Amino acid sequence: QVQLVESGGGLVQTGGSLRLSCAASGRTFSSYAMGWFRQAPGKEREFVAAINWSGGSTSYADSVQGRFTITRLYAKNTVYLQMNDLKPEDTAVYYCAARPSRVTDFGSWGQGTQVTVSS
Repeated sequence: QVQLVESGGGLVQTGGSLRLSCAASGRTFSSYAMGWFRQAPGKEREFVAAINWSGGSTSYADSVQGRFTITRLYAKNTVYLQMNDLKPEDTAVYYCAARPSRVTDFGSWGQGTQVTVSS
């Protein structure tokens, strides 16, 4: 497994932007698919975005499509989530996750970073 540490959360106004980072330890980062999930108070954790091991394929939740972008930088073992045009409903704890490319479920998780969007 890999260890994941998120950063970049904070308080932003509606319409603002934030970039989340997730630093991964270990030499197998390049063979892992990476994802971002979020959990708002009183709600289930939900999928936000994912990127495959090569970076050639990405997927997004409908609610963030066109506003969020997931990328990865192999030289820094880091995956990013650029969030633009933020809305109050984006307020949540955001978690980074990783899974080996041949595995369906995400098995490694970070501790989470809080994103709060004020109206």
